[in-house]
Order: sequence, then C-alpha cells, then structure tokens
Amino acid sequence: MKINVCSETKILGMQGEGVNTAFLNCVDLLKEDKQIEVLVNNEGIGDVMHSHTYGPYFFLRGLRYKGRRIHTVHVIPDSIKGSIPWSKQLMPFVRWYFKKVFSYADTCIAISPQVENAIKELGADTNIVRLNNPVLVDNWKRTFELRQRGRDILGLKKGEFCVLGVGQLEGRKGVEDFIQIGKKISNAQFRWIGGRPFGPMTEGIQKLNKQIKNAPSNIKFAGLFPLEEMPCLYAAADLFLFPSYQENCPLSPLEAAASGMPVVYRNLFEYKLLYDNEYLRADNNEQFIEIIKKMMKSKEEYVKGLAISEKMLKQFDKDVIRNKLIEFYSDLMEESVINQNLNYAV
Repeated sequence: MKINVCSETKILGMQGEGVNTAFLNCVDLLKEDKQIEVLVNNEGIGDVMHSHTYGPYFFLRGLRYKGRRIHTVHVIPDSIKGSIPWSKQLMPFVRWYFKKVFSYADTCIAISPQVENAIKELGADTNIVRLNNPVLVDNWKRTFELRQRGRDILGLKKGEFCVLGVGQLEGRKGVEDFIQIGKKISNAQFRWIGGRPFGPMTEGIQKLNKQIKNAPSNIKFAGLFPLEEMPCLYAAADLFLFPSYQENCPLSPLEAAASGMPVVYRNLFEYKLLYDNEYLRADNNEQFIEIIKKMMKSKEEYVKGLAISEKMLKQFDKDVIRNKLIEFYSDLMEESVINQNLNYAV
C-alpha cells in the first residue's frame, strides 16, 4: 500500500508548528510498517492521499485522488480566535472555507471529540472518523546528557527549578498568564519556546511584546527551535505549564509528559471530552500558582504528577493508532473501488 502524506508546513518551512510535528510523526509512524510505502508531498502518486494541512496544495494535490482523500483536522474555525486580528469579522469566511476543506476530503480524521463536533456543526459533506494524535514516546525520553544540553541552551543554573511553556506567542496560548504566574513564583525559572507564525498579524502583538519586554529576569522567551532540538529542551525543564485557552489534541503537553515531568493544563471543556485518564488542571492563575508551588515543595506531590503524566500517555499509543490509521486507508481504498465499479455499471 502506498500512502501520499502531504503537508504545506514542509513546503513553507514551518518547522516549529504543532501541525508540522503531527505530519512528521505520521510519516515516521507509517514507515515503521514495512508493508507501507510512504510518499511525502510530490514524491509520487499513492493509493491514498493523507493531508495534514488545508491550503491550496491540499486542493491541487487532491485532484489526483478523487474518492481517496483523507484530511487530519488539526485546525477548526475556533482556532483563529485570539490568533489573528478581526477574527470575529472574518469568522463567516473562515467557516465557509473550512466547510469546503472538510467536504473536499472523503474522510476527515477528527483528532478529538471537539473537532468531530466542529466538523458536524459546519455541515461538511464528509465521512468522519475519530483518531487521536500519536505520541512517539521514544523520541522524547530524557537522559542526563539531554538535560544538561537543554539547560545550557536555556541558561539554567544547577538546582534551579524550571517551568516550561511551549507554543505560539499569541493570546490564545495564554502567554500573558504565563508571565503573570512567573512573576508570582520568583524562586523558579520560567522559559517559553515558540514563535509567531502570523508575524505582525498576531492579535494583540504590541501589548504582548510590551509584557515580554518588561518581564522579570526569571522569565525568558527563548524563541523558536527546530524539532530535533526539542527533546533536550523538554529534558531541561521540571514542570510543563500549558495555559492555552483553545486546543484540539495538543502535542506539546504530551511530548512534555513523555519527557518525564508533571503537566498542568488549563481546565477546558474540550480536555474533559478528549482525555480518558486523569490530568492536572487549574481554573485560573491562582490555582496554577498553587499547583506549581506544591510540586516545588513536596517530592510526594511531584511523584504523583509524574505518575499522572505516565498514565495519560497510554491513550496515545503509537502502535494502536497506526493500526487504526491503516484500517482507515484500506476502508477508503475498498470504498473507492466499489464506487468506480458502480459508475462503470451505470
């Protein structure tokens, strides 16, 4: 079976984005099965096209794959809120466009219940299957060497407790909250890794830039790093803080959990739908601060946090997800053949 895995993030060089990571994970996951031949973007024509992005390349490449198009839905209309200016005014166009994207795919993979609900709510004409993002745990396991290298990169001294944040520098990701929390815990180091895919079009960029500039010395923004550098940067940290206001099936907290640290989420409704197992969560900055301080002071609480991270990962087992993904491909190919035969009969 030949699978053409596509993503405009590779074409545009968007290496630091979660969608690009999911795309690369998909390629690596499929290559582990020797019965699958993986073709990336324009490397050749496969039996099925599986796209992770939704721009012009998705539509053009998909012309060759009528009846055999799969799209993993990482982004829904709500994802633009807090990311770009005038999102409220643009929402009618955004909803129209995403309906076209989802309907163009013969099968949409919903990475979370929230995504599945969004596809249905738009009224897209597509088949929907549910499948979480896989976590390639072995890629993220920390070692002493990785930790030392990462702490050198982030400017961390021996014994300093580091709270890490990873994501785009925008309001939706809770960057302002990260700063406010860091101000209240001056005896910990706070580091944020990530850039701005929308550049100067990022919503609230001037206000956010001012807060970043005026942040105290224990809070630093390290910038964007290539994917291959991320294992050592996760390993450098002691706790992962994820204060984002809107997510679907985010990879960075799962990568942090795989690296071996407690992960603290904002208490969002979509997580209640997504996660099968327990996860650490807070409703507001005060609760974030309380949890972090507790983890810093109590070894017992920290070990509990580690156990929660380890259990949470079981839902995202790569082997289970690969098998389901191959099953989706086979079903789509079989359906395509049946439809072609019916057309010939007519």
